[in-house]
Amino acid sequence: MKVVVLGGGVLGITTAYYCALAGHEVTVVERQPGPALETSYANAGEISPGYAAPWAAPGVPLKAIKWMFQKHAPLVIWPRLDPAMWRWGLMMLANCTAARYELNKGRMLPLAAYSRDILRELRRETDIRYDERSLGTLQMFRTSQQVEGAARDLEILKQYGVPFEVLDAAGCIGAEPALGRVREKVVGGLRLPGDETGDCFKFTSALAALAEKQGVAMRYGVSIRAIATLGDTVTGVETETGRIVADRYVLALGSYSPLLLKPIGIDIPVYPVKGYSITVPITDSDAAPVSTVMDETYKVAVTRLGDRIRAAGTAELAGYNLKLRESRLDTIRHVVGDLFGAGGDLAQAEGWCGLRPMTPDGTPIVGATRYSNLLLNTGHGTLGWTMGCGSGKVIADLISGRKPEIAIAGLGLERYR
Repeated sequence: MKVVVLGGGVLGITTAYYCALAGHEVTVVERQPGPALETSYANAGEISPGYAAPWAAPGVPLKAIKWMFQKHAPLVIWPRLDPAMWRWGLMMLANCTAARYELNKGRMLPLAAYSRDILRELRRETDIRYDERSLGTLQMFRTSQQVEGAARDLEILKQYGVPFEVLDAAGCIGAEPALGRVREKVVGGLRLPGDETGDCFKFTSALAALAEKQGVAMRYGVSIRAIATLGDTVTGVETETGRIVADRYVLALGSYSPLLLKPIGIDIPVYPVKGYSITVPITDSDAAPVSTVMDETYKVAVTRLGDRIRAAGTAELAGYNLKLRESRLDTIRHVVGDLFGAGGDLAQAEGWCGLRPMTPDGTPIVGATRYSNLLLNTGHGTLGWTMGCGSGKVIADLISGRKPEIAIAGLGLERYR
């Protein structure tokens, strides 16, 4: 079967790889000159099923109001006359209840854990390398209120069998020794030992090379103009170099997915939420993190990637604006300097920003559409790297007529009807 995958980020490349492995003839269409050059390029580096949770949670609306008056706020909203943004925001608010939070997290956790297991299997089979580590994630709390607030998540982690450790300050330092230098800032933490880390760009680039060996055709530097349809069938993809025709089509265009879907009558509540990162060369390994430390106060993740520190976070609602704002990078620099100041050379930090494709309920959109031969693999928000391999494998199974290895109820568009 001929399959066209639209998008060459981590979701598109994993989809292409697993479709090729299933015996399909696959073509990837990507506007950039290579894979993973947009949102997948410099993310936090976390493969964190244990930390897979929707942003829409009880208490978030009040926190958002407080953040408006903070210098290093995790969230910034730039007022825009954008109906899509306000609709998305209202839908997110509707999901900020205990019941919806539990439902949405319950949909996200199984896919994230499955994806991590598929990644481990891929690593064993191919020996793929991407500065990977399997040393867990530490969610670090600076206040006793944050420790108490983690109780809700613990019940859900127990329910889904996710291993975790509740740590005091000494336990946090035992897991991340460099925090001993700032002991007074650490009150406690939640450690997720099953989580991993790795460079998403390196992984996606390496997997793209493996996919090409499986026969996948990479059409880099090709912009997509439209999806052509007839009745309930996609008949082709219009690109700047002509029409591409296949039996099945998979749309994995991240934040740009709604722009291509709306003209064919599919309205998905995916909105771009800009995130920032810095990459810092390590100068003192002992003063750097050994894995990922998630600073709960600033919502910034600080990750060890080989001889670099990658720190990422903040959320900015500004539409498709990719301006690199120094004030947002300052928040991330502050966290790295505050916790691991002696570990890396902040003067040499490389700044980056990308658009996370967020759904209002946090759960990605993975599955079929009303068009019989069009599938979606988008809306993963901050968890595209965490859920990449699992989502790609699910799509490949659906295209191949196989039942996916995990339950996918609640991952599709039908939940918005």
